[in-house]
Amino acid sequence: MYKKVSTNLNFVEREKETAQFWKDHDIFKKSIETREGDPVYTFYDGPPTANGKPHIGHVLTRVIKDMIPRYRTMKGYMVPRKAGWDTHGLPVELEVEKKLGLDGKEQIEEYGLDPFITQCKESVWKYKGMWEDFSKTVGFWADMDNPYVTYNDNFIESEWWALKTIWDKGLLYKGFKIVPYCPRCGTPLSSHEVAQGYKAVKERSAVVRFKVAGEDAYFLAWTTTPWTLPSNVALCVNPEETYCKVKAADGYVYYMAKALLDKVLGKLGTEETPAYEILETYKGTDLEYKEYVPLYEGAAKSAEKQHKKAHFVTCADYVTMSDGTGIVHIAPAFGEDDAQVGRKYDLPFVQFVDGKGNMTEDTPYAGLFVKDADPKVLVDLDKEGLLFDAPKFEHDYPFCWRCDTPLIYYARESWFIKMTAVKDDLIRNNNKINWIPESIGKGRFGDWLENVQDWGISRNRYWGTPLPVWQCECGKMHCIGSREELKKMSPNYQDVVKKYSKEMDGDKGEVELHRPFIDDVVITCPDCGKEMHRVPEVIDCWFDSGAMPFAQHHYPFENKEVFEQQFPADFISEAVDQTRGWFYSLLAISTLLFNKAPYKNVIVLGHVQDENGQKMSKSKGNAVDPFEALETYGADAIRWYFYVNSAPWLPNRFHGKAVQEGQRKFMGTLWNTYAFFVLYANIDEFDATKYKLEYEKLSVMDKWLLSKLNTLVKTVDDNLANYRIPETARALQEFVDDMSNWYVRRSRERFWAKGMEQDKINAY
Repeated sequence: MYKKVSTNLNFVEREKETAQFWKDHDIFKKSIETREGDPVYTFYDGPPTANGKPHIGHVLTRVIKDMIPRYRTMKGYMVPRKAGWDTHGLPVELEVEKKLGLDGKEQIEEYGLDPFITQCKESVWKYKGMWEDFSKTVGFWADMDNPYVTYNDNFIESEWWALKTIWDKGLLYKGFKIVPYCPRCGTPLSSHEVAQGYKAVKERSAVVRFKVAGEDAYFLAWTTTPWTLPSNVALCVNPEETYCKVKAADGYVYYMAKALLDKVLGKLGTEETPAYEILETYKGTDLEYKEYVPLYEGAAKSAEKQHKKAHFVTCADYVTMSDGTGIVHIAPAFGEDDAQVGRKYDLPFVQFVDGKGNMTEDTPYAGLFVKDADPKVLVDLDKEGLLFDAPKFEHDYPFCWRCDTPLIYYARESWFIKMTAVKDDLIRNNNKINWIPESIGKGRFGDWLENVQDWGISRNRYWGTPLPVWQCECGKMHCIGSREELKKMSPNYQDVVKKYSKEMDGDKGEVELHRPFIDDVVITCPDCGKEMHRVPEVIDCWFDSGAMPFAQHHYPFENKEVFEQQFPADFISEAVDQTRGWFYSLLAISTLLFNKAPYKNVIVLGHVQDENGQKMSKSKGNAVDPFEALETYGADAIRWYFYVNSAPWLPNRFHGKAVQEGQRKFMGTLWNTYAFFVLYANIDEFDATKYKLEYEKLSVMDKWLLSKLNTLVKTVDDNLANYRIPETARALQEFVDDMSNWYVRRSRERFWAKGMEQDKINAY
C-alpha cells in the first residue's frame, strides 16, 4: 500500500519532516560519501557575515547555490560544499563599538586593544545559530560542521603565504596616494569597496573669483567641494582649449573658457546690455604660470614654509568644457587629478583636514566636519565678494558602505597591490569564465577591469588579518610568509606566547596572529641586526574572502592535493553587487598567485524588490522577514518562485500572491496528481512491482505522455548543464500542467474500471 497523501497544500509541515529526516540520517554527508571516487564538481560558497541577520535576498542566493550542486550530484559527481564565515572587518568593529558605547579609534585604544579584539571575536557569532537554522529551513546543503572561518590562524597563515608571494613578485608596495577615506572609521577603502556605497546627493558647488595678480581681473574657477578651497594652491586650464578675457555685465573682468561663456555669464545680460564683451582671446597654454592672489592666508603660509611656488595657473588635459568655467581649482591633497598636477608642477602639499575629516586650525573652520564647512565657506566668500555663484547640482557621491559616512579623497600613505601590472592577465582570465549573463562579465565587469586600479590593501584598524610586514629603523622591510619563518627570525616569540598565554586560543605554544598579540613579536633585521617591528595596518577583509579557495584548506602548508583537486571552482553564484566585491577579489588573488581564473561558471543574481519594484528596507516598512515568509509559504514554494519567476540576474518582485500562484500552478498540481494516483492505487491494492508494462498495448495518450516525459528529461538536463534555470522550471511546469489537465483528466475512467485489465495497468 502507498502512504496516504493529504490533498491540502500546506507544505510547511511536510518540509519540516523532510529536514528532520535529512538531519537524523545525515543525508547530506551520505550524498558526498556515496560519490567517493567519482569525478569532482567544485562549488565555492561566498562567506556571509554571521553578525548580521539573513534577509530575503539571502533566500535567493541560497536556493540558486543549492540547486546546481544537487543537480550535479544526481549526475554522478562528488560535490564538496564547505560553508564559510566572513569574520573580519569594520562591520564587526562597528557592532562592538556600539555595544561598548565607544566612538572612534581614540576611544577603542583607551578601552584597550586586547579586550576589544576579544569582544570582536565573540560578536562575530551573534547570529550564527540563526544562519544555520535559516539554511536548514531553506534546504541549503553545505558542510556547516567543518566550515572555513576567516579569523582562524590557519586561514590567516595561508593569506600570509599569499601576501609573501605577491611581495616576492614586487607587487606589494607602500605608496603616498590619494585614497577614498572614511573619516569615521579612520581608514582608506579599496576602489571595489567604494563602488558599493554611492548615493545620489544634491549639493552646492562654487564658482569663485580668484583675483589675478597685478590686474583688475579675476579667474572664474569652479569646484564641487568648497571645503577644499582653504587648501587651494593652484588653478588649472586645458592647454588646448580657447580662453577669453571678458568684460562682464556685472562690472567684473573675467578669464574663463570661451566654450562656457554663455552658460556661465549669459544670465547677466539684458535686452539692452550684452552679458559680456570679449577683450582678448588665448590658448590655455598662454595662461600657464599666470599668478593670482591666494584665497586664504593659511595656504600661502604653508607654501612659504615648504619653500615652494604656489597660486599660479597650471595646465592639464582632464579639464573639460562640459561643466563649470573651464578652470578648476587645485588642492593636491584631495584628488588624484589634483595630485598629478601637484607632482608635475612641484606644488606645495597643503592638507588642512585631519584624520577625522575635520577642518584644521589653519583654516577659519577649525573642528567642522568637511561637509559641514561647505556652507560656511560659501558665506565667507560671498562676504568677501569672491563668490560668483553657488549652483546646486546632483551627483553620485561615495559613502562608506559600512558606516554610511561621506567619504573624502585624501592623501595618505597606504599599502597597495599593483593590480595594474597584471591587468592583461586579469582580462584574459576573465574572458575564460562563463558569465551568466555574459553582459555583466564581459560588459560591466570587463569594462571595470579595463580601468583597474591598484588595490589599496591596508586598513588602519584592529580586527583583521595583520599585514605581515616588519620594518627596521634602517629602512629594511621584510614580509613574513609563515609562522615557521616568523619563529625562526624572532628572538622573543616564546616570550610573547607566555605573556598572552591566557588569551591564546589556538595551538599551544603559538602566538595568535591577531593584534595586539602579533604586534609584540619582533624579528631580527637581516641587514643591520636590529629589531624589526610589524607595521600597524591590517588588510582589507575582501582579501580574506578572495583567499578562500586555498586558505580554507590551509594551503600550501597542508591539503595540497585537496586544493589542487578543487581549484578552480566549477560554479559560484552571488548577487550583482559582488561584481566588484567577491567576484573581483577571487579573480584578483587567483591571477596574482596562479594566473588562472578561480571559477569556471558564475550565475549573477539580481536584487529582491518589493511588489512595486522598490528596494526593500526596514525604514520604508517594505522589508520581508525571511523566516516569516518561509513559515507562511514554505521553502519549496519560495524556491520555486525564484526558479521560475525571471532570469536570475533580473530583479525579483517578491510578494505573497506571486509565491502562492506558483505554488498552486506547479506544486499543488503535481501533488494532487500524485494524490489521485495513491487514492485509486490503494483502492485496487495496485503494486507496480507485480505487473509488467506492455508497450505495444499502450494507448496514444500513454505514448504521448511518455514522449513528453523523455523530451522533458532531455530539456531539463540540457538546460541545467548550461545553467539555464527559468527555462528548466518552465519546462517542468508545462509538463505537469499537461500531465494533470490532459492526461489525468482524460484517463480517469481507466482507473474506475472494475477489473485489472491491461489498459488500467498501463494507466497506473
